[in-house]
Order: sequence, then structure tokens, then C-alpha cells
Amino acid sequence: MNCNREPDLKNIIAIALKEDIGEQDITTKTFIPKNKQIKAMLLTKEACVICGLGVAQAVFKTQDKKIKFKPLVKEGVRVSKGRKIAVISGKAQSILTAERTALNFLSHLSGITTKTRCFVKRILPYKTKIIDTRKTIPGLRLLEKYAVRIGGGFNHRFSLDEMIMIKDNHLKIIGSYTKLRCHRVKKYKLELEVNNLKEFKEALGLHPDIIMLDNMSIKEMKCAVLLKKLAKSKILLEASGNITMDNIRKVASTGVNTISIGGLTHSVDSIDISLEIL
Repeated sequence: MNCNREPDLKNIIAIALKEDIGEQDITTKTFIPKNKQIKAMLLTKEACVICGLGVAQAVFKTQDKKIKFKPLVKEGVRVSKGRKIAVISGKAQSILTAERTALNFLSHLSGITTKTRCFVKRILPYKTKIIDTRKTIPGLRLLEKYAVRIGGGFNHRFSLDEMIMIKDNHLKIIGSYTKLRCHRVKKYKLELEVNNLKEFKEALGLHPDIIMLDNMSIKEMKCAVLLKKLAKSKILLEASGNITMDNIRKVASTGVNTISIGGLTHSVDSIDISLEIL
């Protein structure tokens, strides 16, 4: 897994294994001989885009460093139902004990990548980028955002300390966008959320880095894009809210720069992947 948060990955895996194993795998310890060696394969039960092979390998290696894990496909490749995607060999006890945790990660991440890839392909040949949100499972944001990237999407902010983003609840407390002028912190990027063209015009005058068009109609988004062009502004426009596979192409056609989709991570179906002894 190519990321700069390796210690976080190790912690995520350690917590997941502890959660699943508890004190010990009593079934495996009771019935499977300690030194029994086996070979197994990971098999897809449905067509998907694979993501998480490196994470699955790390799970097995965390449980037992001597386990051998050989991927048979590359990360991000679309595979058909019934495809063998990896071969694992080593002590039977270790493989069986790590099996469910490894499959949970692999199935969930592949689900995110598969869904992201579908959205990305849906808006071709538009240059609009698909981006994720912070609507992630607590503790799994690192992995889920990685899966979005493997699917061809892009990451929005990872955490609250990366940029200033004024959303509707902030605005209700602050009062209006005009009050933000004296609070601009230039070291951080600024994104403003707007719900209509009136708010958009106010936000445009503050020269933020990004303006989010939240739940706006196709007509309103086209008007916003036009107003931005007339102002000769380099502000990025982000469409958000109720984006589906049915309407995303129309949204991309408006000329917005990015489309954020919380559903990439907060409501995704895991891919059915199994481990079978050879």
C-alpha cells in the first residue's frame, strides 16, 4: 500500500485482529495441528475492481511473518467472477486465524474501488474529477480514501486541520459570508459552501480557493460556472449533494471542476471474496 501513514496502517490492522481474535482462536487451536502447512487461494465471487491486496498481505504477515502471500493480479485491475487473485501458503493455524480480518478489508476496499471506478467511467470524457468526503467509517479513513484513489477518484481533505471549510452550520453561527473577510487565514486553503446563486455571488466576492455548490440544480450550476467565467476567476467549483449514477453525467456537463460523493465510502456494498484451501 503506497501511503505515508504506515504506522497508522499497522495500528488499524492490530486493532482489527485483536477485535476478531480476542484472546485466542479456540476452534483452530483445538482442532488444527500446530505445524500443519497448507496452501489456499483468494477467489472473487463477483466481478469487481480489486483493492486491498497489500492490506490483506499485511494482515497475514502481522499474524505470522512466515506466511507467503503471492498476488495473482495487480491492484486496481477489474476481474471477473471466479478469478483467483492471490495464493497463500504457511501454517494452517495462522492462515485460518487471520482469514476473516484479511477478507473483511479486501472485500470492503474492493467495494469502494469498484463503485468509484463506475462513477469515474460514467463521466468520461469530461475532465471533472470525482472526489470523496469525510463520510468514512471511524478508524478506516486512511484505507477508504486509498481505495477511492485506486478507483480513479481523488481525495478531499483527510482531516479538519488541512483547510478552512465554511459549511451551512458554520454560516448559521457566523451570520454571513461578509463577516469572513477579517478572519481569512492565508496559510490555509478556503472553501465555502453555498446553496443558491445569491450565496454564490457573495462567496465569489471573497475569492476563496473552492466554492461548493450544495444541492443546486443543473440550471443553477450552469449559471455559477458562467458567473465564474465572467469574473475571470480561477476558483474551483465543487458540486455536491444527491449525486447518483443517473444524474452525475449531467452534473459533469455543467463544467464544475469536481464532484464530491459521500456514497463512495458511507454506503458501499462489500465484494464477495472467499478463501479456499487447495
